[in-house]
Amino acid sequence: MAGMRLRAAKRGIVTPKTIEANELLPLARAVLRQEAEALGAMAGRLGEEFTRAVKLILACDGRVVATGMGKSGAVARKIAGTLASTGTPALFLHPAEGVHGDLGMVAMGDVLLALSNSGDTEELNAILPAIARIDVPIIALTGRADSPLGRAAAVVLDTAVEREVCPFNLAPTASTTAQMAMGDALAIAVMGRRQFTSEDYARLHPRGALGRRLLLTVGDVMRIGDAVARVSPDRSLLEAMFAITKAHAGAAVVEDADGRMLGLICDGDIRRRLVEDEGALHKSCGPRMNPHPKTVAPDHLAAETLQTMQTEQIGEMPVLDPAGHAVGMLNLKDLLKAGIA
Repeated sequence: MAGMRLRAAKRGIVTPKTIEANELLPLARAVLRQEAEALGAMAGRLGEEFTRAVKLILACDGRVVATGMGKSGAVARKIAGTLASTGTPALFLHPAEGVHGDLGMVAMGDVLLALSNSGDTEELNAILPAIARIDVPIIALTGRADSPLGRAAAVVLDTAVEREVCPFNLAPTASTTAQMAMGDALAIAVMGRRQFTSEDYARLHPRGALGRRLLLTVGDVMRIGDAVARVSPDRSLLEAMFAITKAHAGAAVVEDADGRMLGLICDGDIRRRLVEDEGALHKSCGPRMNPHPKTVAPDHLAAETLQTMQTEQIGEMPVLDPAGHAVGMLNLKDLLKAGIA
């Protein structure tokens, strides 16, 4: 071990046994610089084979099946996820499970995206003959084009690095960074050629922040049923206050006998009336309501309505159908809880 540390020191590498507390930040910066340099070198080598890989994926009628062992397998799983979330059907195949039945996941029309820094991973080598029999083209991300994987591939993307940032040049570090970056480049290039939009992304991420902003409508988050306070115009402000309290709301819809909204009365209106007139609680809602409140349709985007409510300082907004019936009530707090802010 002492000899290994000595050789590492001669190469300017600080090993874990020699790191002092004041050397941690310089070491971290050196690691980041070395990985950045590896990516820069890889970008400089990129050529027509990348374009061929993109075209192969775009022409794929099936799915991109990403595979790799160990750390390369972890990167392959991530690349499959990135492809799937940006409009390219993709999945991960564990090569060791492949020879025990999981090769049934691969079918004609698919493309195999295989990751191996050495290009000579035993488990990957074992599935290559079966992949050839299915006639599935292979895109290889490898550091050695002249390897079993490289020779079996239709396209080889060179992810070679000069050395790992591991002080012993053993643990996959710079090489897996290169693989991941190449996978990202592939996914983004394919995404661009597909003209994949932010709306497409939102549809694949309905529970994500972007999905909620682009897809969630007022109808998805409005309060309905007993959570909407309703009164007729002849009811007293006291009755309106009870209705608002019962619905755990901040305002009541004033509506006619056919259920069409005539106006809105909020708890703030009631308080202001009381300040002006101590007997206001026993007076009818009709003359004291807001006859022209801001309203919204249920199919309107919730994110756009949130912006209006925040700008105009509106706490609750009636949701009307085309006939003018209040089908729900939109509450500012509910919009914020929905995570679309």
